[in-house]
Amino acid sequence: MPVHVEREIRLLGRNLHLFQDGPGENECVMELEGLEVVVEARVECEPPPDSQCHVTCQQHQLSYEALQPELRVGLFLRRAGRLRVDSAEGLHVVLYDCSVGHGDCSRCQTAMPQYGCVWCEGERPRCVTREACGEAEAVATQCPAPLIHSVEPLTGPVDGGTRVTIRGSNLGQHVQDVLGMVTVAGVPCAVVAQEYEVSSSLVCITGASGEEVAGAAAVEVLGRGRGVSEHDFAYQDPKVHSIFPTRGPRAGGTHLTLNGSKLLTGRLEDIRVVVGDQPCHLLPGQQSEQLRCETSPCPAPATLPVAVWFGATERRLQRGQFKYTFDPNITSAGPTKSFLSGGREISVRGQNLDVVQTPRIRVTVVSRMLQPSQGLGRRRRVVPETACSLGPSCSSQHAGHPWFEELCHVNSSQLITCRTPALPGLPEDPWVRVEFILDNLIFDFATLNPTPFSYEADPTLQPLNPEDPTMPFRHKPGSVFSVEGENLDLAMSKEEVVAMIGDGPCVVKTLTRHHLYCEPPVEQPLPQHHALREALDSLPEFTVQMGNLRFSLGHVQYDGESPGAFPVAAQVGLGVGTSLLALGVIIIVLMYRRKSKQALRDYKKVQIQLENLESSVRDRCKKEFTDLMTEMTDLTSDLLGSGIPFLDYKVYAERIFFPGHRESPLHRDLGVPESRRPTVEQGLGQLSNLLNSKLFLTKFIHTLESQRTFSARDRAYVASLLTVALHGKLEYFTDILRTLLSDLVAQYVAKNPKLMLRRTETVVEKLLTNWMSICLYTFVRDSVGEPLYMLFRGIKHQVDKGPVDSVTGKAKYTLNDNRLLREDVEYRPLTLNALLAVGPEAGEAQGVPVKVLDCDTISQAKEKMLDQLYKGVSLTQRPDPRTLDVEWRSGVAGHLILSDEDVTSEVQGLWRRLNTLQHYKVPDGATVALVPCLTKHVLRENQDYVPGERTPMLEDVDEGGIRPWHLVKPSDEPEPPRPRRGSLRGGERERAKAIPEIYLTRLLSMKGTLQKFVDDLFQVILSTSRPVPLAVKYFFDLLDEQAQQHGISDQDTIHIWKTNSLPLRFWINIIKNPQFVFDVQTSDNMDAVLLVIAQTFMDACTLADHKLGRDSPINKLLYARDIPRYKQMVERYYADIRQAVPASDQEMNSVLAELSWNYSGDLGARVALHELYKYINKYYDQIITALEEDGTAQKMQLGYRLQQIAAAVENKVTDL
Repeated sequence: MPVHVEREIRLLGRNLHLFQDGPGENECVMELEGLEVVVEARVECEPPPDSQCHVTCQQHQLSYEALQPELRVGLFLRRAGRLRVDSAEGLHVVLYDCSVGHGDCSRCQTAMPQYGCVWCEGERPRCVTREACGEAEAVATQCPAPLIHSVEPLTGPVDGGTRVTIRGSNLGQHVQDVLGMVTVAGVPCAVVAQEYEVSSSLVCITGASGEEVAGAAAVEVLGRGRGVSEHDFAYQDPKVHSIFPTRGPRAGGTHLTLNGSKLLTGRLEDIRVVVGDQPCHLLPGQQSEQLRCETSPCPAPATLPVAVWFGATERRLQRGQFKYTFDPNITSAGPTKSFLSGGREISVRGQNLDVVQTPRIRVTVVSRMLQPSQGLGRRRRVVPETACSLGPSCSSQHAGHPWFEELCHVNSSQLITCRTPALPGLPEDPWVRVEFILDNLIFDFATLNPTPFSYEADPTLQPLNPEDPTMPFRHKPGSVFSVEGENLDLAMSKEEVVAMIGDGPCVVKTLTRHHLYCEPPVEQPLPQHHALREALDSLPEFTVQMGNLRFSLGHVQYDGESPGAFPVAAQVGLGVGTSLLALGVIIIVLMYRRKSKQALRDYKKVQIQLENLESSVRDRCKKEFTDLMTEMTDLTSDLLGSGIPFLDYKVYAERIFFPGHRESPLHRDLGVPESRRPTVEQGLGQLSNLLNSKLFLTKFIHTLESQRTFSARDRAYVASLLTVALHGKLEYFTDILRTLLSDLVAQYVAKNPKLMLRRTETVVEKLLTNWMSICLYTFVRDSVGEPLYMLFRGIKHQVDKGPVDSVTGKAKYTLNDNRLLREDVEYRPLTLNALLAVGPEAGEAQGVPVKVLDCDTISQAKEKMLDQLYKGVSLTQRPDPRTLDVEWRSGVAGHLILSDEDVTSEVQGLWRRLNTLQHYKVPDGATVALVPCLTKHVLRENQDYVPGERTPMLEDVDEGGIRPWHLVKPSDEPEPPRPRRGSLRGGERERAKAIPEIYLTRLLSMKGTLQKFVDDLFQVILSTSRPVPLAVKYFFDLLDEQAQQHGISDQDTIHIWKTNSLPLRFWINIIKNPQFVFDVQTSDNMDAVLLVIAQTFMDACTLADHKLGRDSPINKLLYARDIPRYKQMVERYYADIRQAVPASDQEMNSVLAELSWNYSGDLGARVALHELYKYINKYYDQIITALEEDGTAQKMQLGYRLQQIAAAVENKVTDL
């Protein structure tokens, strides 16, 4: 039934004969939207015996409110208003409303045909049934033209591809009506058939316009006309001009701003920003000239292009890219306390901190019973949360715990400063969690500082006039201000307190729990903002700022009493007393003047010198560190091209196995006649097989060690020979090591277990050194190599930056006081243009700038020139410096050969001074060349050369007894007068020599400059954030197992064993000898510096507390404050390794097998076996006796096999 049309309803019933009588008593009831619609019913039945009856419900108009095209209406017959007649189940009629869902002519004509819906035109056009439309001519046979209500979006890129949604009416009855009939700004727009909605909306994809144009959207339906939109659609050409910032951490979270034009082209939801392949999520509040987005994490640091996608159209940033840098890392933070009112400055130190865009400090207040457990992790991802964006500070609540935030300030790549947020109050027994939020990274303060962060009660200060604070405080010039209070130093130092009297500072001298003392200005300052003050408020106010707290403690008035107020009698008495006192002072001065005047002058000069040194050491340290970091930046860029000059494994192993040799002693022939070579090699092969017998090898080692003539040097040599011989079978080598170590533990447990592994006195101790070197080679290359090389280059740069005495080996910049140049030498840096006039391309060589000092000897300058000219070239491919001369070239014909000693050398008595660049007056920017020597140098063939070592010319004495000197001449005999050459006068120089300790500040400067590199190296070695080498875990577990087997429960003993096996046996060796790992050349000065750093590392690993005093070595005093921190790192390192998952024998054997395969190159195993046989031959009888006394060895015929080997190798007559 249609709505709003009267219709009868006919029902077919049965057995309703009794209902025929009594008209008006029957009624049809329809249940419509919860209401009953009742109409009169008439019942007519067929005569019996037929039981059928017809029920007619009278005509009635029905309608409903629900916005749906159909509504099911239940229907039943009722008699006398209360008796419901049974009906068939589900008896109902369906009402339908043509107007629902058919708001225009086109949709009306697509309604279901059985409903007979038509578009009825008139005053109120609508879709109704034909019966409801009054006049026949009012029924529309043709629908009107399309009408466009809206177009979204109104812009799109000129490349096309924009999805445009057009909404309106009469937009066709089928998608075929509009296919190919839609244009946007005159450009065809392809309709998407799947998203077409009859008559009301369509979606189309714009075509390319080629240029920026604007125009209306148009839809045409054949036979009905064309519809045009009111608003124009604009084709735009968006452009991205620049981005800011241009870098950010790889963890993401950087808010990237893109500047350009027409950046809101198309739908906002279709605009995407990508950095490389990583999405950059758009932030709210975009503008046409500026987009803002937040970067996603990137797997690795990289420099990537930036692009904006407008649907399917891409626009790239043409100039510039975004650089994902290494993540910022925080290494330390302090101080560890703050007042509740906040505002204390926290210094956060680390690396790459300047890539952080919005650093914040967050303080969360947690009840101590809910305190979370602290893990070892130093950082974690930020969980989604409400950002703090309402100004520099804000507060909120997360998981029931209130938190407070403050924005931080980025000072440099190594420093961020944060002001602690204020807390309204603390609950009972509180615990605060302090975190530093660096964009997408969070660092917990608890992992950065061993002392937990805490908030303390706010301080209080009493007014200057406690009795009457409104009265100004009378200050007598020359005295200090004393202010009483409470809790003043609980969370503040005197350097952080800012005290002001008006606009003048009151320098805080002392801060205690209850007192603050400050020194006011000499004259009364002006009041702050005095130009705005009125006359009544002209006195300065005393204020104290402690973090966020500002105390106003009253006004201050300086006393300025006139002399007239002083009594006359007192003035006379004071005058007489003063005269007598002055007379006495004059007499004393006249008596002691001659003696005291000179001493006073000397004292003042020394005092000034000490004060200048003390005040300048911090500035010097900063400047040196800045210069060094600049140099290291250049070095890092060089390393990107050439890489760190690692030695290959073979050279690395040979230098550790056989230290002190220029090359491995195994790089030689067997030294046997050719006629016997096959027999000897066969015998050595048998010896190799015999070494595979564990019983023979242990008997062989124990027998050798029991011989008195078997020296410590022999033990180390035999251990290295065995290492080479068994290098291809590292699993067996490790098994032998375990067995020998077990014997060694049993031997020391009976004596003093803490002395085990302290020195290399046995074969097993050298075997352990070699085993660690083999297993840790990959870890050294992949992890430790970079910080160790940066430390080495930093030391070299600093040592070369200052004067180095070529004769005594003493340097201005060092960490070793025995190598400190305790003189003030005048020098000037020079930059020379160095040429290489050697080789086939000498004529075309380009000049290279080389930094030298004018006090350098010619040999020192030559070394620096070679370093620059042969940068990136291995040491073995460089020419010997003794075969080259330095030639100073000036103009076309001005060539002069420079040398350390020649006829121009300065000779004074028995001393000859080595020539320097200053001696020859070589100017800055001069051109020098390395040319072949004209005179032959006799090279000492018998000199044992150690790679990287250079010995100063201490013993060089001419035949006539003339001794050389360079910067400082020894003062063991009178020195003839000569002109000044230093920065001090002669008398001052003598006094400087009398107190040479004033130059110890140079050690502090050097230490401060290198501190970052030392910390980085120790951090990598002692870090468990990356996987610890399996060999370390395996061996530490082995030591724990041995201690347990022998009943050793003293943790100090186990700590000493671990220290002696890894830091002492391996890391100290590597730190002191970087030439074991890199292709570099060291010097005595660098060795002295490395020795101090290695000793510091060793001190950090020992358990003994070093009690320092005035007589302690300078080198230990240098790192006295750092060693406790390093000790904590070592203890945490050992503890973390102990708690790690145990390393099984199967895992270790797998790693050892891989090492044997990867490093299976020939280290000279055949010659090593021949060298081992020499020891067998030397102690032949003792070895045979030991084998014959052992029953198992007899059964295995080990003695017989050894006799066979002896017969083959040496043609020895045996008992065979």
